[in-house]
Amino acid sequence: MPLTHFLGLLALVILAAGLTILLLVWVKAPLAAVAFATLVGSLIVGARQWR
Repeated sequence: MPLTHFLGLLALVILAAGLTILLLVWVKAPLAAVAFATLVGSLIVGARQWR
């Protein structure tokens, strides 16, 4: 992967994370609930890989 593609991908991931946090603050969602939903989603995706 060329360096420019890697750096662009890294920048987009950081931007997406920042926008997600801003959205959570804007709608006043509790961070713990979002963290729990992320954990559950990760476990579901991980469990599907074992099939």
